[in-house]
Amino acid sequence: MRPINSISCSLVITTYNSPDVLDLAIRSALSQSEQPCEIIVADDGSTSDTAMLVERHRAEAAIPIVHVWQEDLGFRAAASRNRAIAVARGNYIVLVDGDMLLHRDFMYDHRQLAIEGTFIQGSRVFLSQEYTPERIAAKNIEFSLFGKGIENRKNAVRVPWFSRLFALKNRSFHGIRSCNMSFFRNDCIRINGFNEDFIGWGREDSEFVVRLINSGILRRNVMFCALACHLGHPENPRNSLAENDRILEQAIAGKLTTCRNGINKYLAQ
Repeated sequence: MRPINSISCSLVITTYNSPDVLDLAIRSALSQSEQPCEIIVADDGSTSDTAMLVERHRAEAAIPIVHVWQEDLGFRAAASRNRAIAVARGNYIVLVDGDMLLHRDFMYDHRQLAIEGTFIQGSRVFLSQEYTPERIAAKNIEFSLFGKGIENRKNAVRVPWFSRLFALKNRSFHGIRSCNMSFFRNDCIRINGFNEDFIGWGREDSEFVVRLINSGILRRNVMFCALACHLGHPENPRNSLAENDRILEQAIAGKLTTCRNGINKYLAQ
């Protein structure tokens, strides 16, 4: 088992044209009890407002903040994540969405729970759409069991020792949510990262996990630890879901461990 003190965590935050929400996510990342070695904003083609926000935080932060931007050619989360992971300096990747608020011990928990041969699937607290604008206006990054607008309160309870009892290894790819996930960077590179054949919302994270599991990297579900709060917003369009389901089924049926259109193109640069 790799010693905890040899694990360096890069936090990757995905975003697209939501600078007010991203601002809260970055604030929560910079307020960690144990900070990541860097924050990488994986930007799927946002306008200059996002770049200016990142620059403001970079100028004041005690850790590096990297802005990795790609042209806006539609929803391309897979490519955005690959570009960010390719430049990451840490040997462990913690992946969240830009609409997530992180508990102050979020990074500490992910690093403490990291075990070679596994990846972590975290849970999330939901904040209702009704109370999200109020939180954004107040720049409020705190959330708790008794907070206003919390919809699934049990996910706001942090009991680290209890969490370890339930973080058992398994081979399931159901219920995958890349909004709170972590894995060793080398494991990601070995399977060629996220599959960029996925265009539009959905299933690129499930297919990524299918290949991880097929390559021998097991899943560990984490609750009561590594807490994060998902800000309320309308759902993304799902026009591409049928095609994305087809690509996912190919990975399952073929027991694939890699993909052709992945992270390697950025590593070669």
